Amino acid sequence: MTVSPDPLRTADLTVLGQITSASNATLVCRAQDLRVVYKPVRGERPLWDFPDGTLAGREVASYLVSEALGWGVIPETVLREGPYGPGMVQRWIDIVQDPEGGPDPVDLVPAGEVPPGYREVLRALDPSGHPVSLIHAEDPGLHRMAVLDVLINNADRKGGHVLAGPHGRAYGVDHGICLHTEPKLRTVLWGWAGEPVAEQLLTDITVLVKSLPGELGERLSELITDAEIEALEARGRALLEDPVMPMPNSQRPIPWPAF
Repeated sequence: MTVSPDPLRTADLTVLGQITSASNATLVCRAQDLRVVYKPVRGERPLWDFPDGTLAGREVASYLVSEALGWGVIPETVLREGPYGPGMVQRWIDIVQDPEGGPDPVDLVPAGEVPPGYREVLRALDPSGHPVSLIHAEDPGLHRMAVLDVLINNADRKGGHVLAGPHGRAYGVDHGICLHTEPKLRTVLWGWAGEPVAEQLLTDITVLVKSLPGELGERLSELITDAEIEALEARGRALLEDPVMPMPNSQRPIPWPAF
């Protein structure tokens, strides 16, 4: 039986447009009948605190961790050639709006008016000076995303990086500043802070930790440093030894802007 080539990995990319709100070059492309996001390495802004590798490599490494866990949090992501050189190419996720007009998975509501099925993260003032609550959905997929962020040490989980996809699935995107050796967790998903991690998720984390010395570690070593792989393993073991979601412990636990 002949297997058709995967357009995500092999098809020529046709640029359809650019996401101008992104801090690095982010292009929307078509690969045959597939819509994708393409972030060329040459369009990355150097970061003094992430001097090793590339942001594109970290995006792919984060995807590999998500897949090793079996959680499917991050859309399929590969490193390949494109019209502007090598870069990250990721499947496009069509955002599904709540037909009843409810809040997004991460949203702002008037202070204290937290709808059922949501958790309040903090209260603040919006740009117009009105008191608001930052909230996120109490959703199993979003919970897995929050645990993944702890494991990959995500320094930039903004509300806009959480997508409501088809079939009620939550997806996370923009993982270019993850997997550092030093603690850098900044996220809007603090609603589960201090709560136990579910037993099934711990089982998946055990599988991840055991796989790092093998093929997964070899694949990651092409994308991030050995020290960063060791730090990933250490974070996984720490969560298994003390299976509780961390509490915010820095002066800036939420990325800014939050969306």
